[in-house]
Amino acid sequence: MGKIFTAMGIMSGTSLDGVDVSIIESDGKREFLSVLDRYFEYDKELIQQILNIREKIINPEKLNTFSDEIKDLDRKITLFQADAAKETLEISKSSVDLIGFHGQTIFHDPKKKITKQLGDGKLLSQIIKKKVVYNFRQNDLKNGGQGAPLAPIFHNVLANQINKKFNLGFPLDILNIGGISNITSTVDWKKLGHTNEIYAFDIGPGNCLIDEWIRKNSKKKYDKEGLIARSGITDQLILNQALENFTENSNYNKSLDVKDFDIFFAKGLSLENGAATITQFTATLIANGIHNVHKMSKPLINKCLVCGGGRKNKFLLENIKNNFQEINIVPIDQYEIDGDFVESQAFAYLAIRSFLELPISYPTTTGCKNPTTGGTVIKNF
Repeated sequence: MGKIFTAMGIMSGTSLDGVDVSIIESDGKREFLSVLDRYFEYDKELIQQILNIREKIINPEKLNTFSDEIKDLDRKITLFQADAAKETLEISKSSVDLIGFHGQTIFHDPKKKITKQLGDGKLLSQIIKKKVVYNFRQNDLKNGGQGAPLAPIFHNVLANQINKKFNLGFPLDILNIGGISNITSTVDWKKLGHTNEIYAFDIGPGNCLIDEWIRKNSKKKYDKEGLIARSGITDQLILNQALENFTENSNYNKSLDVKDFDIFFAKGLSLENGAATITQFTATLIANGIHNVHKMSKPLINKCLVCGGGRKNKFLLENIKNNFQEINIVPIDQYEIDGDFVESQAFAYLAIRSFLELPISYPTTTGCKNPTTGGTVIKNF
């Protein structure tokens, strides 16, 4: 066993609700222990500022046009996340070696090899007085990858831990429903031992469309447990047209961004019927993605464990199951893993791997040419 590091992961996803902070202990390989997880909610003003800038950055040129606004938000987000990190450090009393700092994505275009996350790794290192690992996606993009998804190597660690404890058997899939949905088909270390046999894909929207619809058509921020959608009726004609338009251009070889999707197809529907139709659209694409992985797995997939905020939307999960009844989908929480913090734990783990110069992405997870190591390590104190 190699050296055990204590690392913190700070993750703010595409759902824009706030920041997850996790402290873990790991050797960056197979050893992993969760120490502490905490959540810090963004205030309304900050959420609105992030939404505004994300809507303005429709192409890479706009990153220059709005550079002053971006610089201001860079600082605000870094200060917010630094406060969250400091508070977590005080509570945990842990001596943290590294901080994995993902930042807040506002633009992602793998074709142009450009990804932009708000957040200043150098400033965070200066404030917290710790080594910070940031800019996780750039090396993968330079190496021909999509820059996402990056959590699969960590999903594989979790799957092996869960299997060891609960004897679920393989194949075992981990489905993350955040703003975007991605899936990892994991492998048993005992039988295969090759991380490059992990398969992963972005498979469709997660919460992004449902959240946007609810935000724009009500005073709520999201559809709790899918109750608004459940009270509505799916417009089958609109749904079929939206699915046809999307699936014509979809494949599982490219990473997805919230800007790849639009709620325009539901325009004119009531709050409830729009929520029902958009939820069914999301569920169908997720089910199709699971089905795609299912076809690749021999023997067929045993279980699909769900993490991320979308697992709390009961109506969404029911519709995924209705679209693909052969699969057994259960929240990862049933196996003693907190499904809210898988991504923040993943970036703590990826920080250790980056520090050790180990790969964090593979040809079968992001499409990169060769296994690629990740973030930039900075010590600015």
